Amino acid sequence: MLTKEQIQAAAASLDAAEQQRQQIKSVSLTYPDMNLDDAYAIQQAWVDMKIARGAKVLGRKIGLTSRAMQQAMQIDEPDFGTLLDDMLFDDGADIDTARFTDPRVEVELAFVLASDLRGEQLTITDVLNATDYVVPAIELIAARTHRVDPDTGVARGVLDTVSDNAANAGVVLGGRPVKPHALDLRWVSALLYKNGVIEESGVSAAVLNHPANGILWLARRFAEHGIHLAAGEVILSGSFTRPVAVAPGDIIQVDFGGLGSLVSRFV
Repeated sequence: MLTKEQIQAAAASLDAAEQQRQQIKSVSLTYPDMNLDDAYAIQQAWVDMKIARGAKVLGRKIGLTSRAMQQAMQIDEPDFGTLLDDMLFDDGADIDTARFTDPRVEVELAFVLASDLRGEQLTITDVLNATDYVVPAIELIAARTHRVDPDTGVARGVLDTVSDNAANAGVVLGGRPVKPHALDLRWVSALLYKNGVIEESGVSAAVLNHPANGILWLARRFAEHGIHLAAGEVILSGSFTRPVAVAPGDIIQVDFGGLGSLVSRFV
């Protein structure tokens, strides 16, 4: 276990990397003996710094929901991060690319909770019943650590991603909100266009066989620590496309078919 001082130092380095818009060495290279609990402690310490400066919790995001990504990261469960209110962008907004390090976009569904989710015995039915509505989303990710360390050639791993607040950077919500029982959420599909060309497509069942399963996993995991997902929170359930890099001048459109579409312009 890392010391409190080491956790705070790691969080401060990630905070500085974001503010200075410059990627840094992976946390696990600085602290090779750290574990997953340490990584989440670093994440929370960094989130606490932002909250102390005035940010408010918007919700949570769930990542590593595909089996292929879990195998690549050598982990057997998803990960999570915290969404803050300053990460929310309007549909159609211009996004300043220079704010972010190595920005990429992913296609997701967001669940907006009508009531709290708490307890280790929850079921997917409980998740759906607790959801006010589900809405299309684009997640913007921007890792603050190098994908591959320039000095050692070592690729960043899950401990680095978790410490980095699961690479959270932004979220765009839009399209047509739907009640969770109004359609089979496994079969929501999307086409991701970059500058008018389809770069990615996917179907939401790729997220743990049902996008609500990610929320179920997170609620149960939180319950182990005596905390819960709260009414009003926005929960990103996990991407069903690979990340697509963006640069200034790019226009991203995601077509969710009957659920509408989202557009973001990167400037």
